[in-house]
Amino acid sequence: MFSICIYLHESISAYLTLNSFQKGGDGGGPSECDKQYHSDDTPVVALSTGWFNHESRCLKNITISANGKSVVAMVVDECDSTKGCDKDHDYQPPCPNNIVDASKAVWKALNVPKEQWGGLDITWSDA
Repeated sequence: MFSICIYLHESISAYLTLNSFQKGGDGGGPSECDKQYHSDDTPVVALSTGWFNHESRCLKNITISANGKSVVAMVVDECDSTKGCDKDHDYQPPCPNNIVDASKAVWKALNVPKEQWGGLDITWSDA
């Protein structure tokens, strides 16, 4: 006798925000996962501290869905929910616990009109 296990990707509700991971962008220093900067044209994200989970999702892909579209993006950074308002965090306050902070490429792939970039209800799952 044998059994079959099926892994279902849990879909998590979140709030998408806009971030630049480029040098000089509003993301502050280089990305936590690889100590690099990333082009705004590359689909990359930062996850809130709990979802970032001590770097366990570093350089792994997630699927983001909204607006009838989906995009795969790589996790490169943490949107720190515990610290903020300092140089390392570009003097921004701590991140809420439900944030997927995404590059312009993610917003473009989701076909969100540019005037609406900045905040959007989404779902995401591990890719």
